[in-house]
Amino acid sequence: MTPGPRGPALPIAALLAGMVSLQGGAAIAKALFPAVGAAGTASLRVGFSALVLLAVWRPWRRSLSARDAGWIALYGVALGAMNLLFYLALTRLPIGPAVAIEFTGPLLLAIAGSRRRMDFAWIALAVLGLGLLLPLGGSGGLDPVGIALALAAGAAWALYILFGQRAGRVDGGQAVALGMLAAALVVAPAGLAEAGAALFAPATLALGFAVALLSSALPYSLEMVALRRLDRTTFGVLMSLEPAVAAVMAYALIGEALSPVQGLAIALVIAASAGITVSGARRGAAATSPPEPVTRR
Repeated sequence: MTPGPRGPALPIAALLAGMVSLQGGAAIAKALFPAVGAAGTASLRVGFSALVLLAVWRPWRRSLSARDAGWIALYGVALGAMNLLFYLALTRLPIGPAVAIEFTGPLLLAIAGSRRRMDFAWIALAVLGLGLLLPLGGSGGLDPVGIALALAAGAAWALYILFGQRAGRVDGGQAVALGMLAAALVVAPAGLAEAGAALFAPATLALGFAVALLSSALPYSLEMVALRRLDRTTFGVLMSLEPAVAAVMAYALIGEALSPVQGLAIALVIAASAGITVSGARRGAAATSPPEPVTRR
């Protein structure tokens, strides 16, 4: 993929707008926690996303083999777990650090099997950044349970990538729509158990639908514009900015401010993510490239 004749400005702007939309959706989702909890919010987000994707892609028009259906089911389970665990982490962590910690899943997957010294240098940089977020020095660190939940969300993200690569061998839109439906079925019981009838209040449903649009439909559309016109390395490096965008949006929308140490930690994770993306492109490791980012978080 190469930039279009008008240059890279439009696809870069589209990608950045997609990140702003995604993280704005996360901030709105966090504002829903007092009403329906993290699980309830996750079920609204994933449920409405599934309805939108099913309406757009109409996956029932094509048949599936049992093998493909199995991969899509695993992809959906990983997707649902990733969303639920991330929202549970947000009950205890600011959004920016939570996103940075979650990035460890794709980062570790990207260097799996690598023997290049530079790759280990990048992961060491990420570990240093994460170390600054840990509660090792007393009150300045983050909540340890929140960190564990964000790390678990990162592990689910890595599984989502692995299963998504298998599921993506089917028609992409069909796999995404059915995978999101499976994710909704995974998350819905937890959401109903936590929120009950409050989940169906009109105002709550409206906000849940807004979260789904901001966190799935709009970023997906914008990222597709970027993917068609940017090479994958440039795309990956720009995506590495997501923890910083998350921190800015959280501060702008819900007043979450970061300490200087937390800001430095996020910067280190961003540098590691960008570095491993460039390194992966240089060694031609197509297997470590992330799938189309239609449903991350």
